[in-house]
Amino acid sequence: MDEKTTTELEAAAFRRLRDHLAARPEVQNIDLMNLAGFCRNCLSRWYQEAANARGIAMTKDEGREAFYGMAYEEWKRRFQGQATEAQKAAFARSHG
Repeated sequence: MDEKTTTELEAAAFRRLRDHLAARPEVQNIDLMNLAGFCRNCLSRWYQEAANARGIAMTKDEGREAFYGMAYEEWKRRFQGQATEAQKAAFARSHG
């Protein structure tokens, strides 16, 4: 497979992951971090870092908006719940 096709497939897989997570806002970022070691914020940061590495100026907030499809503060207000003590403890165990 040529490099262009590989890049197109990788981009399609990324978009599908983004859309899959967008359709499931009840899955909290802390749950993703506890289970997989990454979350929506990680993906948005990786997107921003890729842009910056290519000379495209993109702030953390712009990267988040590109990934979340809205301002991060809006997403948090609409979808982010308060982390439970169990979620916080699991996070501390896996990332402490």
